[in-house]
Amino acid sequence: MLACVSRVRRETRRSALIGAILVVVLVGLGVITPGDPHTLEVDRGLSELGLPLPPSADSPLGTDHLGRDVLARIAAGASTSLGVATLATLLALSIGVAVGLIAGYAGGWVDRVLMRTVDLVLAFPFLLLAILLASLLRESGLTTSSAPVVLTLALAGWTTMARVIRTKTMTLARSELVIAARAIGASPLRIVVRHLLPNVASVVVVVAVLGFAQNILAESVLSYLGLGPPPPDPTWGRMLYEGRTFYRTAPHLVLAPGLAIVIAVIAFNLLAEGLRGLVAEDRADYR
Repeated sequence: MLACVSRVRRETRRSALIGAILVVVLVGLGVITPGDPHTLEVDRGLSELGLPLPPSADSPLGTDHLGRDVLARIAAGASTSLGVATLATLLALSIGVAVGLIAGYAGGWVDRVLMRTVDLVLAFPFLLLAILLASLLRESGLTTSSAPVVLTLALAGWTTMARVIRTKTMTLARSELVIAARAIGASPLRIVVRHLLPNVASVVVVVAVLGFAQNILAESVLSYLGLGPPPPDPTWGRMLYEGRTFYRTAPHLVLAPGLAIVIAVIAFNLLAEGLRGLVAEDRADYR
């Protein structure tokens, strides 16, 4: 039994480590962009027939249909995707944590109203809801920025966080710590901020990392459909869309952004699974 528990803990730490390393690589790639992703080199970046060049020493991932370096665009796309996912996750986290804490602590009709709202949003598939919201927000005159995408992902993704935080808060609200705080006259706001919020922090981190992976995938889908961040900033989803017509003559135009999306989603999922296991270990050790 002890050997099994020890093996599970090793696998958990390994997942967290692998995920963290991949995330650091992605962040580093987005910060240190190798080359200019916008430079059009029709003379040197295309073949005599006007086709994209395959991977070479000069261009490790080849060039696209306009002669632009694919590696530089993948790196710039990492910066765009991580930036959008970060803002969307933080906004969704703010809404979800606030709703979850209020619903879990207040209970009664407040909990019922908030949870029915959550159920209403969850009734729509996440990606379909994101596509609908992105289409509506594009009509708001903000098409020259990434704001519609950030708002779309936040408004579509806060519900899962709210449910998880609410469940954890309901358990903590019946704990001796909160009962004692009420007994000495602590206000509901003080109880939520000083006692409940710190105790749900570990759960918040895990849910946020999972939400980050979901937002990266959703942003790629929106970009593929033309609803993502506007040009000229490269995005992995738009690169997939632009490269789809060259999937036979220049498969690297599809493989490069596709693998980037897969690796990014796997990295954050591994990190989330590892963090969840570490949190469970801490609870078991505490008990």
